[in-house]
Amino acid sequence: MTADAPPTYSVQELNGAIGSLLERGFAPRFLVQATASRPQVKKGHLWLTLTDGEASITAVAWASKLKQLNYVPADGEGVTVVGKLNFWAARASLAVQVLDMRPSLSTVLRRFEAVRSLLESEGVIDPNRRRPLPQSPQRVAVLTSVPSSALADILRTARERWPLTELVVMAIPVQGDVADRIKAALQQLRNASAGLQPDALVLARGGGSREDLMVFDDEELCRSLASFPLPVVTGIGHEDDLTVADLVADHRAATPTAAMVALLPSRDTAQLQISERRRQLTNHRSWWTERQRQRLAERQQSWQELSLPSVLIQRRSQLEQRKQLLQALSPQRWLARGFAILESPSGAVIRSVNAVEAEQELVVRLSDGSIRVKAQSTECDPQSVPDVAPSDSLTP
Repeated sequence: MTADAPPTYSVQELNGAIGSLLERGFAPRFLVQATASRPQVKKGHLWLTLTDGEASITAVAWASKLKQLNYVPADGEGVTVVGKLNFWAARASLAVQVLDMRPSLSTVLRRFEAVRSLLESEGVIDPNRRRPLPQSPQRVAVLTSVPSSALADILRTARERWPLTELVVMAIPVQGDVADRIKAALQQLRNASAGLQPDALVLARGGGSREDLMVFDDEELCRSLASFPLPVVTGIGHEDDLTVADLVADHRAATPTAAMVALLPSRDTAQLQISERRRQLTNHRSWWTERQRQRLAERQQSWQELSLPSVLIQRRSQLEQRKQLLQALSPQRWLARGFAILESPSGAVIRSVNAVEAEQELVVRLSDGSIRVKAQSTECDPQSVPDVAPSDSLTP
């Protein structure tokens, strides 16, 4: 072979040289943003085509890796693939070997919008359906991954904020295709609620990308949350993350910590309120005591004014006034002025000539005694005033 002659390979040698060149010149792993086309499982392996509309390449997730994937795309869904090149020298075939695969953000948002629109149209998502949270829950059920930073935040916040509330923690997976397992946990809690008697449910997951929260957009999972018999509080992801589960919950919190803050009363606030009530009671007691003291002082002053000599003088004056009144109205006073009282022998006062008969014995009462007389005759004065009711002042 001369210097200008091209190298000569067998097919095996050529394919081996290409494989060596790819191994030396290409990254051992890389990310591919693409759309999944015609995914299908053959002999336990997932085969699909990755395309961006301009070009395409075959990708494969071997059976051992497929079991570990949290997400398997549908046809036409956007994906982010962590992969490496897989070159088969025997037939010069090139493919992307999938090491991990997640939905793209556009896929996640499309699913979110589709499920939200469906549940809104059915009335499952409705602000008017939201139930009020309990004021001071005795027991709260918590669904989250164990162990996790979300659980640590929940336990710390509950301990600092309101340690009287008991937390019942149920471990659940919170990432990947785990909607059925979360629904099973909800059903288990629903069946045990009569014995546990929780007052509310907290569904929590710590931070992550929006793609990691895709399970909380699952339609059936969200229906289970909407029909759960207890008030539901969600604390999923970060403050800017919004899932369909947040929309069907009775209260949506930005983080797991915020979920506990919304659900539990504040111990510090309660202590301030108790201090304020104690201060008000102290002030009221002082005011009431001072008022009673003033009343006692006024009564004491009244009793001092109503001393025994003063009372006797007042009573003596009243008796004297009554005595003078009786004397002024006494019949004896009229008799002393020259008037007389005509009575029957039985003592009845004669007020009219019509009550006297001829030859009737009568008694004339004067101021210093009485005279017995006999009526010779009676004569009626035609101009006299008719009889009136007797006056008590003339009664002997």
